[in-house]
Amino acid sequence: MMKHEEGTFSGIGNAGIYYQAWLPEGDPRAVLIVVHGLADHSGRYMNLVNHFVPLGYAVYGFDHIGHGKSGGPRVYVQRFKAFTDTLGTFLHMASEWQPDKPIFLMGHSMGALVSAAYLLDRQDELSGAILSGPGVKVPENISRGTILAGRILSALAPKAGLLTLDAQAVSRDPAVVQTYINDPLVHTGKITARMAAELLKTMQRVCAEAEKITLPILILQGGADRLVDPSGARLLYETVSSKDKAIKVYDGLYHEIFNEPEHMQVLSYVEGWLASHGTK
Repeated sequence: MMKHEEGTFSGIGNAGIYYQAWLPEGDPRAVLIVVHGLADHSGRYMNLVNHFVPLGYAVYGFDHIGHGKSGGPRVYVQRFKAFTDTLGTFLHMASEWQPDKPIFLMGHSMGALVSAAYLLDRQDELSGAILSGPGVKVPENISRGTILAGRILSALAPKAGLLTLDAQAVSRDPAVVQTYINDPLVHTGKITARMAAELLKTMQRVCAEAEKITLPILILQGGADRLVDPSGARLLYETVSSKDKAIKVYDGLYHEIFNEPEHMQVLSYVEGWLASHGTK
């Protein structure tokens, strides 16, 4: 049995930020903070929740501003700092709810970018980080012209739609794709120009400064990922200064490795990594 809790807290510009928690029976061995991806929400990580809560982990997640059940214009952000600041607030809340417990970030896609940007400044608050499909490198199929247009639109019409995400690239499991398309909390429209520009700026910062990251880190990547450039995972792995670092690339898997047919294999690997990092 697991206990589910939910609530809201005040984010940037007083936007209501939705959060939820899945708690094990008894005292948790560690805390996992799920940081979801672009156009996504915290409720889409149930494979992860159902694996780790019975093992004694407390799993916490929140919906980014402009996403899911949180307030704010959809997939829009004035500055990327809104994401990292919200994560900081939530992390502080979780540490008060679960004092003296190891806390690990589990960031996926844009959530991995948010997590990496957070680690540049505040990694001392955490015991480690697990980043899957990290969106840290600009995909090569996005032309310079599109990037330039995005920068111009970001200044002139920041809420203009620029790019859409390919739902078929989420997972090789057709049921996962259909559920994603039908999910009213998933944003299937265009990504705003300002969001795209802020993502690009943060990718460049993380790639330039990733050597500041020194805490234990595990990087996971689907080898057939079409939503982020898979080489970004290797780039991040090679750049961080962590003595304790690992990378695992799953050949043939798409972007959402926790929602692929082989997700149990992926979760078991993460379980082993966590067990070797003070969560026994």
